Amino acid sequence: MTLTYEVRAIDPAVLKQLRERDDAGFTRAPVTDPEGGAPLRCCLRHSEAGERIVLVSYAPLRRWAEETGAEPGPYDECGPVFVHAEECGGPTSGSAYPRELHGARRMLRTYSAQGHILGGRLIEIPKERATEVDHALLDIFEDPTVALVHVRAVEFGCFMVEIRRH
Repeated sequence: MTLTYEVRAIDPAVLKQLRERDDAGFTRAPVTDPEGGAPLRCCLRHSEAGERIVLVSYAPLRRWAEETGAEPGPYDECGPVFVHAEECGGPTSGSAYPRELHGARRMLRTYSAQGHILGGRLIEIPKERATEVDHALLDIFEDPTVALVHVRAVEFGCFMVEIRRH
């Protein structure tokens, strides 16, 4: 299987900005996670009990558009994401799909190079079969108009991870 995409956690420079002032314009207070289990978008794993985390507002399409020169227009949105309160080492799995953050139901929302939404694909794959997500992503990137995929949790609509055409 030839990978035609790259899975990306939130960039460390962007994380630094979000910890100071998030994309909604607020400075959020860190907390100590008492139980663990928060899906961290900085290192693409769940938090552990006792870790310092912060819930910030993040506009993933806006950030991508700033980098690429795209104009997402009304598709720009801002939502909550958990990140470590301090700098962390980033993902340990490199650019592989973050199986630990996979849930049974995810929406793979696709965008064009101009930042316009092309559609979405609901996948219902149990966590223990998360490797099957690779097949869905390969299929999505067969469409040459797809430049970007946002994986979202179905239940809350939360942004989970960005996947770019490689």
